[in-house]
Amino acid sequence: MPPRGKLNGGERTAPLRTCVGCRVRAVKSDLLRLVVVEGVITLDLRGQLHGRGASLHPSLSCLELAERRRAFPRAFRTGGTLDAARVRSYLEGFAGRLNRNVM
Repeated sequence: MPPRGKLNGGERTAPLRTCVGCRVRAVKSDLLRLVVVEGVITLDLRGQLHGRGASLHPSLSCLELAERRRAFPRAFRTGGTLDAARVRSYLEGFAGRLNRNVM
């Protein structure tokens, strides 16, 4: 059973996950779920893809930390290098949308 934590200001609990980049624990809904499909790291936005998952904050800095630390092969328990280009392009677009909404 995964550890559960209390949400701020209430009695409800939510599942916690650890970001593979910065290693900070956060509520599952604040993180992106990633899975490996044929050697490529893929976003699992609906949480329905099969396989071992890893969690990541939706920021390029956490992705870069995970790549620098070589955390993806450990998190997915695979050998060799994994392609994170899809995740990088998604996060770059995500950051662009956030910047446009702020201005």
